[in-house]
Amino acid sequence: MRHRSATTESPWVRRLLIGVAVFIISVFLLLPLAAVFAEAFRKGWEIFLASLHEEAALSAIKLTLIAAGISVPLNTLFGVSAAWLITKFRFRGRSFLLALIDLPFAVSPVIAGLVWVLLFGAKGWLGPWLEQHDIRIIFALPGIVIATMFVTFPFVARELIPLMETQGSDQEEAAIILGARGWQVFFRVTLPNIKWGLLYGVLLCNARAMGEFGAVSVVSGHIRGETNTLPLHVEVLYNEYQFSAAFACATLLAFLALVTLGIKSAVEHLTGHQSSNHQ
Repeated sequence: MRHRSATTESPWVRRLLIGVAVFIISVFLLLPLAAVFAEAFRKGWEIFLASLHEEAALSAIKLTLIAAGISVPLNTLFGVSAAWLITKFRFRGRSFLLALIDLPFAVSPVIAGLVWVLLFGAKGWLGPWLEQHDIRIIFALPGIVIATMFVTFPFVARELIPLMETQGSDQEEAAIILGARGWQVFFRVTLPNIKWGLLYGVLLCNARAMGEFGAVSVVSGHIRGETNTLPLHVEVLYNEYQFSAAFACATLLAFLALVTLGIKSAVEHLTGHQSSNHQ
């Protein structure tokens, strides 16, 4: 059976649109990505590997992994809880809660970083109390984690809320009628239905956490070897005209983006395949 086209444009219009799309993707996405890898390996593997094994680079990689390793699980827990609350219950302030979840999308990461400095900085609202109790947040790991959590706050929740609203509550209600308890309903009914959406949200959250620059730049203090994450380390190297080392470290972030894209495509393929099987 032949599928009829949903549009009536002539073939040359479709080819033109496809050509324009391919050109834009090539110029603004593929070409810069290829340039990063080409510049990173321009002076050979030895310089590339030496740049990644430098003490400051290893410290930046470690700090980036730690910040993502703390913020992503916490935001995943919040995202699942918020999605469950918003989709399964009706209460006053629901719209306000949705607006708060979207707030990091609307606020510049730099402004977010300045807010945390205003709160926890030496001259901030809580700064004197923190200094009195020898607690460091700004220019230390806690500040970096807090800033990262803020900018990655909505990703898991915003991925799950539309999915859970579409699925409704019929299966959970049936499980409760059959005697299932709250945690049993979640782990045996809800979680299997949202697992691919949850994985997708976690991937996006992790990619943003490891690549965040603006908010982390404000709260980190740019202390080389101590509070520089990988994106900040790339900036420092570039400003010092160490282009090969800067692009070598940048390839790690580019590789993360490619891996995220690959897993995203695999998840979409699996979910599409499962949907067709159910039909």
